[in-house]
Amino acid sequence: MENEKKKGMPLLGDYFPEMTVETTNGMMELPKDFSGKWFVLFSHPADFTPVCTTEFYAFQKRYDQFRDLNCELIGMSVDQVFAHIKWEEWIHENLNIEIEFPVIADTGAVAEKLGLIHPGKGTNTVRAVFVVDDQGKIRIILYYPQELGRNMDEILRVVEAMQTADKNNVAMPANWPNNELMDDHVIIPPARDVKTSKERLAQAKSGAFACYDWWLCHKKLE
Repeated sequence: MENEKKKGMPLLGDYFPEMTVETTNGMMELPKDFSGKWFVLFSHPADFTPVCTTEFYAFQKRYDQFRDLNCELIGMSVDQVFAHIKWEEWIHENLNIEIEFPVIADTGAVAEKLGLIHPGKGTNTVRAVFVVDDQGKIRIILYYPQELGRNMDEILRVVEAMQTADKNNVAMPANWPNNELMDDHVIIPPARDVKTSKERLAQAKSGAFACYDWWLCHKKLE
């Protein structure tokens, strides 16, 4: 007997599950329609709600910054597409900003597949964020309660940080690029043998990079 397919929230490193979705920009296939791009899928509890309205405004204000990182945005909730469109019209008319990114109108199937309906929260989707890379892999998952709006600057930061880490084979310190110990430096992966650990300290003395110890070395990217 075959095992049942795993349900619920996917894990870091999993490929984003393939799905066809109805959006305010028409039917889309995920992750196929974002092939070669990063994307941020964020769910919200419901249309015409105060916190969600502030989030949509904030995401749109930063949409160009996301696109500069080769990253698209796509929202979603368990609301009909007509509600999404009317809400976007309200935002445009009252807050003077036009929502350009697509918003998924979910029947509940997407929410179930991504693990977005939590016990005790009714049928509303929680505030989840999935950061997916240009290969279709889930790299970051964030969850917020309904009463707490997200920090869009942090979401921008993590997209840029992950892209920088991938490109340069480095790790990123806390609060990068404004770390209290290393400023905008990045962390060199720790030495994994005795020979390399000794070489690290010698290289640090020569000025190739800086080290607090052989296992904690950092450098400024060119």
